[in-house]
Amino acid sequence: MPKRGGTEVFRITGARQGLADDVRGRQRRYVISMTVRTLSVIAAAVLWNVERHVAFVALGLGILLPYIAVVIANAGRETAPSLPSTFVPAPVRPALDAPNLKRSSDQS
Repeated sequence: MPKRGGTEVFRITGARQGLADDVRGRQRRYVISMTVRTLSVIAAAVLWNVERHVAFVALGLGILLPYIAVVIANAGRETAPSLPSTFVPAPVRPALDAPNLKRSSDQS
C-alpha cells in the first residue's frame, strides 16, 4: 500500500518472534513442567498407601517429565516463516529496444 512518499509498505505478519520473548516462553514452559513434576511426586508419596496404582502413574510422570521438559526447553527457535501471502512482487517493466544507429561509414 503506497504512502505519501510513494514508498511501498508490506505487512510483516509472518515475522519471527523476538529472541527475548522466545526465551521467556521457554522458561515459563519449563517452570510449569517442573511444577507439575513436583506435584506428581508429592501425590505419589501421599497416595502410596492409599491407591498404589495411581501412585505408580504419578511416580512415572514424575520420572519422565524432567526429560521432556528439558527437551522442550532446549528446542530451537521456530522455523523462519515464508513470505506472507499478501506479498506482491513489484511489476517487471519491459526493457526498451536499443535504437538503430547507423555507422558513419554506412551513411555515405
